Amino acid sequence: MSVVTYEQLKAMLANHSVQLFDVRNPDEFQAGRIPDSVNIPLGQLEESLKLPPLQFQQQFEVKAPKKEDNDIVFHCRSGKRSLTALEIAHRLGFSKARHYAGGYIDWKEHEKK
Repeated sequence: MSVVTYEQLKAMLANHSVQLFDVRNPDEFQAGRIPDSVNIPLGQLEESLKLPPLQFQQQFEVKAPKKEDNDIVFHCRSGKRSLTALEIAHRLGFSKARHYAGGYIDWKEHEKK
């Protein structure tokens, strides 16, 4: 299944075993974000994933994801854009990529408790 739950994401973050990409717009990202997430707006995602690893690293200050990585997770506000992100990633060969379907809305709800 290519969906990650809040509990799974929380555990992955705790273990530093996730490459979390936030595909919302930069202003949304600035307003509030999940810790350790990297902002790649959906409109830039395809070209970003096609960048040479070194260039990706320079641009986003994190290691470039590899096609075989199984810890790639996309998220947006409510799960719609991240589903599109997932389709793009799968098409580009990142076959094990997943998305956090609840998105930032779900994250904020849980974090308030």
